[in-house]
Amino acid sequence: MPRDPNIPDAFDVYTLVVLRRPPGAPEMSDEELAALQARHLAYRADLARQGKVVVNGPFDERSDPSYRGMSIFACDLDEAARLSDGDPSVAAGRLAYDVMEWWVTAGSLAFPLADRAVGERRSMSDD
Repeated sequence: MPRDPNIPDAFDVYTLVVLRRPPGAPEMSDEELAALQARHLAYRADLARQGKVVVNGPFDERSDPSYRGMSIFACDLDEAARLSDGDPSVAAGRLAYDVMEWWVTAGSLAFPLADRAVGERRSMSDD
């Protein structure tokens, strides 16, 4: 059977972490939330300085208000989960996360601020 022309020959595969507010997140005072947010942002900035996070940021308008933000990591799923567990907002129960691989057409994204290649080039199996 011929290959489907709508399927790219190659993909770049990235590790995504989507942050979300879990049901039953603990209530905190405005001061506690501000301090926690500062620690969360500092942690994410440190991951970026280490080259573990390539890009990240919050969501604004969205169909589900529980979704808070997204990061593209320069590591595998297990390490991204381990690093996400270390986020102060995750540790405090204010955020939870989902980790997944995201396949996009090879060469369709660029990360000019990254100091090395991001993602892994793969081909779709013919199965």
